Amino acid sequence: MRLFLPFKVQLHLLVLTLFLSTLSSCAERETQSQTSAPPSQSTAEKTDPSLSSQDAASWSIILTDPEESPQTSSPSSIGAPDSSPQAPTSPSPLKPGKTGQPQTTKPQGQAAPKRNTRKQKVAFSRTPYAVIDEAKKDQFNVTGEQIFSNSTLPNHQVDFNEADLLAVLINVKTYFESHSQNDSTALREGILGTGGVTVQDIQDTLTFMINTLEQDIALQRPSRLKDPNFLNTHFQVVKWQPYNPQQPDQNQLRITKYAVFAHQGSRTKTAEFDTPIYQLKPGYAVDKFFQNYSKQEVLTGIYETGGKEQGKVTPLAYLTRQGLEDALLQGTILIQFGDGSSAYFNVDRNNGIAYVRGQPQREQKRYWYFKQVDAIKGYGPKTAKIAVRPGVTFAGDVLNIGLGKIIMLEHNTGGTQQLNMGVLADTGGAFLPNLYQLDFLAGVFPSHDQFKQHISTLPAYANAYILIKKKS
Repeated sequence: MRLFLPFKVQLHLLVLTLFLSTLSSCAERETQSQTSAPPSQSTAEKTDPSLSSQDAASWSIILTDPEESPQTSSPSSIGAPDSSPQAPTSPSPLKPGKTGQPQTTKPQGQAAPKRNTRKQKVAFSRTPYAVIDEAKKDQFNVTGEQIFSNSTLPNHQVDFNEADLLAVLINVKTYFESHSQNDSTALREGILGTGGVTVQDIQDTLTFMINTLEQDIALQRPSRLKDPNFLNTHFQVVKWQPYNPQQPDQNQLRITKYAVFAHQGSRTKTAEFDTPIYQLKPGYAVDKFFQNYSKQEVLTGIYETGGKEQGKVTPLAYLTRQGLEDALLQGTILIQFGDGSSAYFNVDRNNGIAYVRGQPQREQKRYWYFKQVDAIKGYGPKTAKIAVRPGVTFAGDVLNIGLGKIIMLEHNTGGTQQLNMGVLADTGGAFLPNLYQLDFLAGVFPSHDQFKQHISTLPAYANAYILIKKKS
């Protein structure tokens, strides 16, 4: 029996049937699309169309943002061979500093990881910090906010040699990993510790910078560490306000310069080269007898034949009197011998007499014993000194500022403002304590005149910043 429905009801049923049919067709097309969609273009291919598919696969990890580690990887410890920095993707060649996320497929039911974009600042307390000297005795108190403040880097050109900076970063990081547990100075947080900055934070900063530089060098592109926007995005920027009790109005860091001088010398004593540099013999160094004698007493010949301490040291080389003073002041000397050979010699241990700031060099009683080394050496006790390079190394107050800090100087060169990056990887008696000065390793020079000519183009004072990797 046929049922005759009212026309209005029939019309509603017809519309409903058409709607369900359309919905089913859309769902079928969506299923086909998901199963046959072409693979997405890789980050490497988008960045460099010239890369082959094999090359693109090889570089796909390198080009990811160092901040965006794969979720399946567990965080690696400091110094692990495959540890990667946590920060930005490869910048666009047309817009340095512009970063983007690598394309990934989001698993169903899993939210995409949120990127931490909040501004991180160091919260410096007003708790007094006791500034210590070389003997680690309290000298005076300061607060963190007297010395440091949160800031950002200005948008100036950043200058440094990538290979040299990478070498020093690696050497400092290696020192932390291999020797810091036996070195209480390296483990000091210094004044930045009042703002919660730890030694681990400094090691994380070194790791991030090393990996970023290695990525950029491998791809033969300008380093992202030369982009102020990149630096401001991934680093806490702390401005260093100099604290000089003798000159309270000083508002920029004083930037002195040091160098390695190449001197002519001899393996044996001659009429011209009659002043020795000594190495302590291990068997005699234990009782620290050498701490009984000033520089002037050593120069009277106590170690020479007939001297009362004969046989307790080994003469490494002979210099002129001025050559010795250069070696003692700079810490490292390159000696060129008459047979065409040459060698670096670096300070090893001193007599325990403090360096007197402002006293003429020849009147200083502090005296150093040397050892032969294979490179210019910076901070470190005895045989574990950090190998450093000119142009990216600063000497400073490692006790109160802290070893391994990344320093950025802002200064005017030829009418142009620029930024220079380096590492606090060396120290000296003039910097313990010293909260208003850094010493810049300028290079290796054959004469004082050439050294003076070179540093005449460098700033005497500069604004100084410290970079600390932001936490993920």
